Amino acid sequence: MAARRRRISRIVRGTAACAAVAIAVVAMPAALAQASRAWAGADAAAREPLRVAEVPASQGNAGGPPGDTAIPTGNLLATIRDGGILMVPLLGCSFALAVFGIERAVSLRTSRVVPKLFVTRFVEQLQAGQLARGAALDACDENGSPAARVFAAAVRRWGKPAVEIEQAAIDACERELNHLRRYRRVFNGVSTIGPLLGLLGTVFGLIRSFNDVAASGAMGRPDLLARGFGEALITTAMGLLVAIPAMVLHWTFTSRVDRLAMRLDETCQQVIDEISQEALAESRAADTKRKAG
Repeated sequence: MAARRRRISRIVRGTAACAAVAIAVVAMPAALAQASRAWAGADAAAREPLRVAEVPASQGNAGGPPGDTAIPTGNLLATIRDGGILMVPLLGCSFALAVFGIERAVSLRTSRVVPKLFVTRFVEQLQAGQLARGAALDACDENGSPAARVFAAAVRRWGKPAVEIEQAAIDACERELNHLRRYRRVFNGVSTIGPLLGLLGTVFGLIRSFNDVAASGAMGRPDLLARGFGEALITTAMGLLVAIPAMVLHWTFTSRVDRLAMRLDETCQQVIDEISQEALAESRAADTKRKAG
């Protein structure tokens, strides 16, 4: 009998232990959830699930196949308008670049600065002794090109030592080159300011994007970011489209002025070799020897 009671007691205790374990397993998740909410201080309103804003039906194409919606396009004026207020100074820079670029391209032509026909004929007539000082000055004044003005400065020192004529020609050449180098700072300024304006437009566009998202109070709306990102990319592209041609024109015109300076120096040296005191003395000596012989 005693053994039978001990066996029954062990069965009862085992059953009670199993029941306690089952109750603990069932109650533990609820207790943990309740404890986490109490620790975080959350109330019923805060425990509501996050709602993601839906994309309007007019902006989506949920019902049809992916290829039914056409890619949106716009004209140039709409693109400029979407770029924001900074498109105005960028357009001003592009207009100034076009105006001064055309002016420099016309003014720095070789036929205008160092006209080949005039230079060749002028030097040949000096070498042949067919031009006197007055006739040479008249020819230079009549032509009026930068090369003619440099020649005129040298001719005014007719019969002087070569060093003095060279100095006068150098001074005149520097004046003409300074005139040819004008407006270079316009191209340098546009190439520097353009990317900075584009970068500033990028910052403005990103600020607009984040402000739109913050004001709407909803996440998951890429259309709210599109306007600001579009403004940022348009101004960046416009800044580069203005700056790159400006830099190319700056390098091109600087190289052209350097070539023209070398051409002026070569032709002016030929004139100096014919009208300097040393050259005239040699010419008279050669004429005297020819007559004596």
